[in-house]
Amino acid sequence: MKSLQHYRIPFTGLKLGKHQFDFDIDESFFKEFEYSLVQNGKLRVSLELDKQETMLLLNFRINGEIFQSCDWCLADYPTKVELEEHEIVKFSNDELLEDNTEEIILLNRNEHELDVSGLIYEYIMLAVPLFKRCEDEGNTQWCDQEMIEKLKSLSAPAEEENVADPRWEALKNIKNKN
Repeated sequence: MKSLQHYRIPFTGLKLGKHQFDFDIDESFFKEFEYSLVQNGKLRVSLELDKQETMLLLNFRINGEIFQSCDWCLADYPTKVELEEHEIVKFSNDELLEDNTEEIILLNRNEHELDVSGLIYEYIMLAVPLFKRCEDEGNTQWCDQEMIEKLKSLSAPAEEENVADPRWEALKNIKNKN
């Protein structure tokens, strides 16, 4: 968690208005999160923080690449990530700060910094496709040709699937006679 200290923004010393923060995301960032779907990547996060009297408006712009294993050939390949996300952080004097929603984060007025590492990680994980495949299986520089050939040799030929069991053919004839 020591490397995530870089993602803490001390907002109490900032003047009202817009402030820009930039972060570089790499392998060390993803290692901080146990069971991460992504283990490696090169991303650039531009965060615009708009400080107001009662809230912070956060605008994230994340660009770069993450590396994933193809579900088809198991080779690592890059996936482009380009996304924009917005978050609202409100200040509250209430002790009941458990009313966080997906759009609004509540902070106690006594807090003086905001950790954005969890938000950045969450946004990147939401950009990971459900099914991960090389752009064009078997034809890209990333696809593992040995694995593709092995899969083809182990798969059942298409002709065998069309051969019908003779017992079913006899049952079809009974249906046609009625």
